[in-house]
Amino acid sequence: MNDLNLNGTVLHRHAVDYFSANKIPDGTQALALAYAGHQFGHFNPQLGDGRAFLLGQINSINDELMDLHLKGSGPTIYSRNGDGLSALGPVIREAILCEAMHYLGVPTTRALAAVSTGNEVFRQSILPGGIITRVARGFIRVGTFQYFASTGNIEAIKKLADYTIKHYYPMLNGKQNPYLALLSEIINKQAQLIAKWMQIGFIHGVMNTDNMSVTGETIDYGPCAFMDNYISDQVYSSIDHQKRYAYCYQPSIALWNLTRLAECFLPLLADDIDRSVEYAEHELAKFEPAYQAYWLDGMRNKIGIAKPNHANQDQLDRKLIQDLFKLMEDNQADFTLTFYYLTEYDHKPEHKDLFNQLFHSSHAISQWLQRWHERRQYDQQNNLEVNSLMQDVNQIYIPRNHQVEKAIRAAEDNFDFSVFETLMQVLKKPFQYQQGKDEYLRPPRSEEVVKQTFCGT
Repeated sequence: MNDLNLNGTVLHRHAVDYFSANKIPDGTQALALAYAGHQFGHFNPQLGDGRAFLLGQINSINDELMDLHLKGSGPTIYSRNGDGLSALGPVIREAILCEAMHYLGVPTTRALAAVSTGNEVFRQSILPGGIITRVARGFIRVGTFQYFASTGNIEAIKKLADYTIKHYYPMLNGKQNPYLALLSEIINKQAQLIAKWMQIGFIHGVMNTDNMSVTGETIDYGPCAFMDNYISDQVYSSIDHQKRYAYCYQPSIALWNLTRLAECFLPLLADDIDRSVEYAEHELAKFEPAYQAYWLDGMRNKIGIAKPNHANQDQLDRKLIQDLFKLMEDNQADFTLTFYYLTEYDHKPEHKDLFNQLFHSSHAISQWLQRWHERRQYDQQNNLEVNSLMQDVNQIYIPRNHQVEKAIRAAEDNFDFSVFETLMQVLKKPFQYQQGKDEYLRPPRSEEVVKQTFCGT
């Protein structure tokens, strides 16, 4: 509310009515947006907001135009025989996950409100209904461009690209080839975003082209999850049977999606199709090195080593980090706790012991730690300053799947939102140790492990 400067406004005073879709603000007309998309690699020419409405737009306190989006508010013309509703569980999951991502410093949609409708939703069983109000810079997707490209509507593609530049990339106005510059910016934004996902152990779950925003924000929290034990090809999504969107494949899938976007842009890039393809391929080729650079810089920060002045060290640093991930996988070490305990390894004896306990192979991890200490000595940095920097990037608290499930069960089964509210408060300070909140940093016990997450559609 504060970020949107809504306190005291009509929207604030009638928030329950507006955010439960019982009332539409005066002077607005809710819109359902059309888009297409590749879903698990298969193209569907018409998808669209089947259970979501664009409620309107509002200027934030930073004078940034933001979209307000209701999800789960009922059927639209794109519902495809669905009821357009959402159960309360998926609403709670999305609210928790997107807010956690925000406080972790990851570009994302935000949860402005989550409400229980009091109505029943029929899925495999009867569930209480819910609606989430999402806020984002925009809800234009790769699939939005695909919708018009699939019909050959070049004029609509151009209008959509012009709108995207005007509202999200105004610095591109006046460029000699603004559409090529737009493609380049979106590619770079996605490289940054996916690198952040990988650095915190986040798995989106459904990286269809209709779930990739051109603003570079994380969008559409369905069967997403944070990793507990490190498994490179970890999948939680109940519908990802072939592991297409596994953790380790997220960078390559992002490039695949961006290639589909580039195909939509071809008519705008040049008058000659061969030259358009050449331009697009040149920009797409920048994704992998950009992603690798963002990933390496972020991972250096996580293990407390400085970026060197010469490129020869990049390969050695990459090997050091990859070897740690290999040890984490071999020992099924917890992703978040590995980096948290490493942060305090040289300063807190108890964290040194806890770190070592994550690894059954004491000899292998001792060898890695020796290499790590040698690399840190090479930097000749102040250890306390480095430790402080590590604390700024190595989260202590994530929305662990079993904690999210507890919040959902309490709300759906007992109409108890206290579990949800407590978890949300903890996640607002993910980098600060919170006294008495150790249950939120520990991994799940064997009986608490969540093996699958669900879309909720």
